[in-house]
Amino acid sequence: MKNVLITIFIILFAMPSFGQRFITKTGKVSFYSDAPLEKIEAVNNTVNCAMDTQSGFFVVKILMRSFVFEKELMQEHFNEEYVESEKFPNAFFKGQVQNLKQINFKKEGIYPVTIAGQMTIHGKTQPVKATGTFAISKGAIIASGKFPIKISDYGISIPGAVVGKISENVEIHVHFNLKPLKQ
Repeated sequence: MKNVLITIFIILFAMPSFGQRFITKTGKVSFYSDAPLEKIEAVNNTVNCAMDTQSGFFVVKILMRSFVFEKELMQEHFNEEYVESEKFPNAFFKGQVQNLKQINFKKEGIYPVTIAGQMTIHGKTQPVKATGTFAISKGAIIASGKFPIKISDYGISIPGAVVGKISENVEIHVHFNLKPLKQ
């Protein structure tokens, strides 16, 4: 719990402006990969996310060990052989809402959104652009979107025995129910 509070504190004070800030500690990130050998799916429901509505600054922190797989062996291989969770315990995204002026955070509705920034996984950082929606409802922002990544871009290797049987491309889905930070 202490680490979560420290992370949120760092995230909030790293934001460049002082607009309305929204946060969650229970965001959802899932990924899906379809390949001849096996479909790989995992979900993480303990993702930290914060956003500033004035600047459009958007930041996400993901504890890699919190991804849950249907098969325990898959989860073990993911953490030990692929993302090396002991060495690289977190993934991060830091970016900006690209179409901030088209979103009325004071009016309920669903707004298309594009967020661009830098994703760090396995110690490697790459540019990422995601499309999705912000649903403004009852004072909250429900942010949903998806984007693809290529695992080799993040220095994650597929063992020779399963090359061609496990997909190089992974589709990431995000869902954050962001609530206003009471200041």
